[in-house]
Amino acid sequence: MPVTAITPRGSRLAPQRSVRAGAGLPEFLASSVIARLPLAMFSIALLVHARQLTGSFAVAGAASGAYAIASAISAPVLGRLVDRYGQTRVLILGALLTAGSLLADGVLPRGTPAALLVTLAAATGTATPPLAACVRSLLPAVVKDTARLPAVFTFESTLLELTFIIGPALALGIGSIWSTGAALVLAGLLMLAGTLAFAAHPASRHAQPATACRRPRGGALRSRALRTLILVQLALGAVFGATDVGVIATTQRLGSATWAGPLLGIWGVGSLIGGLAATRKGGPQGVGAVTALLLALAAVHAMLIVTTGSLILMGVTIFAAGATIAPSLAGLYAIADSATPSGTRAEAFSWLVAAASTGTALGTSAAGAVAQSGGPIGAFAVVAAAGALAVLITLTRTHSLPAAPRAVGGSLVRRSRTASQP
Repeated sequence: MPVTAITPRGSRLAPQRSVRAGAGLPEFLASSVIARLPLAMFSIALLVHARQLTGSFAVAGAASGAYAIASAISAPVLGRLVDRYGQTRVLILGALLTAGSLLADGVLPRGTPAALLVTLAAATGTATPPLAACVRSLLPAVVKDTARLPAVFTFESTLLELTFIIGPALALGIGSIWSTGAALVLAGLLMLAGTLAFAAHPASRHAQPATACRRPRGGALRSRALRTLILVQLALGAVFGATDVGVIATTQRLGSATWAGPLLGIWGVGSLIGGLAATRKGGPQGVGAVTALLLALAAVHAMLIVTTGSLILMGVTIFAAGATIAPSLAGLYAIADSATPSGTRAEAFSWLVAAASTGTALGTSAAGAVAQSGGPIGAFAVVAAAGALAVLITLTRTHSLPAAPRAVGGSLVRRSRTASQP
């Protein structure tokens, strides 16, 4: 449904028009979401497939962890290649290699050595095409009017929630109805088809390498602002990873383990609705608005610590917590776009993706270790600590972040020079 279809008459239509203002923007966003849907299937599909073939949760965890770590390491490298050579070659080659590794993994028989499963999972993570970085690096070119970017970043983040709601359920459904290997193969084929379709979109196909720009020494990391955002993303990733563990631990403690999936789904729906609401208001504008959103995100997620005795209370709270996610992430992406040194846009967004993945892995590990002895309250204590850290980083390093960009002649003009300073 087009966003304008749910907007009442009057002045509130303006933000929605901004989302649709760019030439080909609806098609661009649709192709990007379809391409990224299978990516939300990979981690859980690799996990359950390794468990099915070996009967070991340890091997399954190692395979899933290898995928996450390899993805985090390779993302900035692939982003740099996109900046240097353009999107088409990097996306297509990455999609082919990823699909190949998933196909090889999916046809393996029972009793396959653990080392091979872990190696193929790592290969999948290493080659996974940097779709998120490519999408977000192109949005300013597709939208052109920078005043509309916050709304578009918010809407893009909101649409992405659909992949996190649908992807894991699709992987598990195919695994239970058909086989875990089939889930991997289909995920790989869907990713390949979706990536090829996105790479064929004019916005991606005509994206030029940043050869005309002199790449600064240190690349995207030369930006003080980007380094701040990476630290914030790392902390937020820990919030999300620890929340997963806390929800699962709570449902197991209450003897309702089957409710973990629906509760996490409610979390995603909350983010979806929160993102739509923020889009209608034009998206978060400036560092102050993003800081306020991060405060809300940290506070509401911390409140989960008092919900461990009631699934209903947890459902209500996690929905409210989810509503803060898409607007907060969209605000961070908009700031990152203003903070990126010339010629490093894809690499910059790849660093944010890598930080979020790393933080999620750290949060999951820390919360799991604490929950082993402290139960779900211990896991949510990790959530609260990570959220507080994200806010603390933002407040203490606000000086490194650029003010909101303004549009002059269709190009970005920074109001602060901190983005290019070491």
